[in-house]
Amino acid sequence: MAQSSDLEQAISTLVNQFHSASSNGSGTLKTDEFKNLLSSQMPNMVKGIATEQGLGEIMRKMGVADGEGISFKNFWSLIQNVATNQHSILAAAQKAGCSCILL
Repeated sequence: MAQSSDLEQAISTLVNQFHSASSNGSGTLKTDEFKNLLSSQMPNMVKGIATEQGLGEIMRKMGVADGEGISFKNFWSLIQNVATNQHSILAAAQKAGCSCILL
């Protein structure tokens, strides 16, 4: 059996952590379960959503309506946004550090 790459392992971890955070096995998370998942696995993000307003904004960006459970699809959209933002930060840093001379 082929060894998983770092990326494959990271994706597997995301899936496993999401499903293990659900106490009822329904495949969706309650708000408190979601906050606990973020606290344990994405602590830097929790700093930005310490308030109910911040959490509400994250929920809206994920497409979660009030009182609705957080599905894996909702969670994956959050991961996609985080990855896209990280890519933008890294791309800007690389461009700023570039010593190329354009003619």
